[in-house]
Amino acid sequence: MKLLLVVAVALIDADNRVLIAQRPEGKQLAGLWEFPGGKLDAGERPEQALIRELQEELGIEVKEACLAPLTFASHAYDDFHLLMPLYICRRWQGTLTAREGQNLAWVRANKLRDYPMPPADIPLIPPLIDLLM
Repeated sequence: MKLLLVVAVALIDADNRVLIAQRPEGKQLAGLWEFPGGKLDAGERPEQALIRELQEELGIEVKEACLAPLTFASHAYDDFHLLMPLYICRRWQGTLTAREGQNLAWVRANKLRDYPMPPADIPLIPPLIDLLM
């Protein structure tokens, strides 16, 4: 089974809310909510991938020193196994913009379960609740 490494981030605002994004139509798992991030390019470290993805998807600049690893998810899908580290980030520069047409929502950690998410994202919620509540 193929192992797929992707990286995700919980952007946390001054009110301790977490940003989630809705997968747009036409993408796999469309309509589900997820933490921003994505696949690593060849030779890329997870932190570099997050910095690139946040610039591409949301138009914000993040410094590597502002990314702190929190937890990870390991999930078996039918045709691949997903390994996804989750970082937290409280500092960035720029204005968040949905550059890929995705819906964005700032959500309290204890309300994240109210949003349908891909199976791999769900185990990431309890550590966020522990951190933010």
